[in-house]
Amino acid sequence: MGRVTLRVDGKKLKVREGMTILEVAEANGISIPTLCHIQGQLPTGVCRICVVEVAGSRTLVGACHTPVSEGMVVQTHTPKVIAARKVIVELMLTSHTGDCVNDANAENCYLHNLASDHEVGAPRFNVRAPRFYPSEENNPYVKRNLSKCILCRKCVRVCKDIAGRNILSIGYRGFRSKVLAGFDELLTSEMCRDCGVCVEHCPTGALSAASGLKMQAKMQTGGE
Repeated sequence: MGRVTLRVDGKKLKVREGMTILEVAEANGISIPTLCHIQGQLPTGVCRICVVEVAGSRTLVGACHTPVSEGMVVQTHTPKVIAARKVIVELMLTSHTGDCVNDANAENCYLHNLASDHEVGAPRFNVRAPRFYPSEENNPYVKRNLSKCILCRKCVRVCKDIAGRNILSIGYRGFRSKVLAGFDELLTSEMCRDCGVCVEHCPTGALSAASGLKMQAKMQTGGE
């Protein structure tokens, strides 16, 4: 495979043909935020938070799925890019009914941190019926709170592609869209047990480790 030359934020780079803008940026210490991207997995471009500006393009493009080309000129933090990312984060917060203000683990929520980094305050947009779901605490391995879910689909993908379980899916449409467990059931221990891969990849705390999963992690690391 050949090489291509491009510029990213003014840096002239010669990289392997077929790489995405995000891969080039990460390999060269250039930070581009992502939410739905999973290292080593095919990109989906669902969240759009990784948008960048490419010279000659009518619109901003997703860095995670856009391949580089010879002579490409990329800007990752122009005013236009930052403004777009702010709106994207604000829209996500509009339908994200998790109480981050009173959440002791809010610093572990990547969406919360993105909002802070981009100085995004309370959403200006109103929705007819913000999604709210009771927290599911009965599974001894995984706790689930869909009110914190932003539909990034990472849990669905890793459950299928990494864990090989295919337990989770996306169901319904519009503001009724949600991540389903089985046929829209509670996430029980009979259905989902102790792999924890979905918890590792959840960016908002919609999925978190329960006592059984924490105990297993301690045993594996030799902790007490």
